[in-house]
Amino acid sequence: MARVLTPRAEDFPRWYQDLISKAELADNGPVRGTMVIRPTAYAIWERMQADMDSRIKAAGAENAYFPLFIPESYLKREAEHVEGFSPELAVVTHGGGKQLSEPVVVRPTSETVIGEFMAKWVDSYRDLPLLLNQWANVVRWEMRPRVFLRTSEFLWQEGHTAHATEADAKAYTLKIHHEVYERHMRDLLAIPVVLGRKTNRERFAGATSTYTLEAMMGDGKALQMGTSHELGQNFAKAFDIGFSSQAGTREHAWTTSWGTSTRMLGGLIMCHGDDSGMRIPPALAPIQALVTVVKETDGSITAAARALVDDLAAAGVRVKLDDRVDTPFGRRAVDAELKGYPVRVEVGPRDLAEGRVVLVRRFDGSKTPLALGEAVGAVTAALEADQKALYDEALARRENNTVDVSTLDEAFEAAATGWARIPWSQVGVDGEALANERAVTVRCLYRADGSIPASQDEPDLTAILARSY
Repeated sequence: MARVLTPRAEDFPRWYQDLISKAELADNGPVRGTMVIRPTAYAIWERMQADMDSRIKAAGAENAYFPLFIPESYLKREAEHVEGFSPELAVVTHGGGKQLSEPVVVRPTSETVIGEFMAKWVDSYRDLPLLLNQWANVVRWEMRPRVFLRTSEFLWQEGHTAHATEADAKAYTLKIHHEVYERHMRDLLAIPVVLGRKTNRERFAGATSTYTLEAMMGDGKALQMGTSHELGQNFAKAFDIGFSSQAGTREHAWTTSWGTSTRMLGGLIMCHGDDSGMRIPPALAPIQALVTVVKETDGSITAAARALVDDLAAAGVRVKLDDRVDTPFGRRAVDAELKGYPVRVEVGPRDLAEGRVVLVRRFDGSKTPLALGEAVGAVTAALEADQKALYDEALARRENNTVDVSTLDEAFEAAATGWARIPWSQVGVDGEALANERAVTVRCLYRADGSIPASQDEPDLTAILARSY
């Protein structure tokens, strides 16, 4: 099994590419930087999407849809925004066999087009807050694409809101960050994340504040799993998103935006995967238990397996039957490990003759013979235990590979294999620029109590420095 995939310790990027191919997760698309998401991975994305969507709606936002094509002039209205995205833009100049009167941009993000319609829909303080979310694809022309992590087209959700006050906008941005993003990643993906503030150098183009969730991957690098942005009144002034206040004055709204994407699939692979393939957290897994017929004799083995599938389904387990006995059992076992099914129950003639089956847990590879009547209880217990075990393992790895340092040189050394935790005062703007020259970035800033600061200029902040994807 070790040679089905390149071992992670030998070549982590190669392991990642091997796994995406061998586990049938995705293929490269026909245009450089694009990807085809195969059914195995898309089923995982659908469960991510469903969970995220329910949390977003619980936070009060409603789903809408806005156009893929955005007039180029819209982006130019917010100078910092267009400058930040210019290198990544895909621009359409011809349509219907004719040159367009104005070029249109394939959306890299939708602040500008949504701002245009917010200005149309908002008139009074009674129209606020306006809380919108859309599920869509976006295009950012990547120079160094990598499947799921950085592709020229990817899937995501992007939230956009308008508020009557700065305080309300800030509170809602942090609500999304904690109640939607952090809980989704912790409770469903079993990925521990550090929440913090991006430095001014790293914040979103056009934002006044950017908040991030950073996760450590299996090789010690960081991955930005999602971001939330306070946009101040920058876009409101550019698009004239105004409203009549309770006092009767005309005011500009305060807006926010926030997003997560199919990058989370890459994070899932790199955070939990091992040398045998994916390990999908049971709460997330589209298939939690695979009941496998090892070998058939007279039809009784498959019948017993089907009965077990019915019992597991009745207990609320997402279960699938593998009765492809014309395919060698070893090949099917390898495929199940590659795809990361949390639990496999092997039903074979010899074990069944003794009233037993074998429970195989993907988390630790353990194999446990048990009585057929105990299988349902053992499966549900394993699913619950392994969800927590994956989170605990990822958290322990992050803590074991995060080093407290006091100088930039020590931070650079620590960032070669993991994360450096250092007082922000020892880094500063000049130190951040020096770190970037060495392919190390300030991932986030946070206070001593772990909370998110209001500014990078607050005293006694901690910075996380790391290499990243």
